[in-house]
Amino acid sequence: MSDDIDPALVAVLTQLWRARTETPGRAWSLAKLAKQAGLPMSALRRQLTGLTENGLADMQMSEDGTGSAWLTEEGAALCRAVFGDDEPAP
Repeated sequence: MSDDIDPALVAVLTQLWRARTETPGRAWSLAKLAKQAGLPMSALRRQLTGLTENGLADMQMSEDGTGSAWLTEEGAALCRAVFGDDEPAP
């Protein structure tokens, strides 16, 4: 990826791609994504909002503030093009 891309965005995309390859058809919790990406929850949610607005990810939030996220088919195609078909490194 280019050096001018936000490292937080790369971290979130990497973990969403990892989630898709490790647990196909299942979303990861926001807490797990934040921990795996090494980001505070606020940074994770900011990145996910942008990805969702651009059709690359979907996010589900509960009233208690918990939630989960996953790649859309368009997001998966982008990750496949960027990262290749293999599972990304943890």
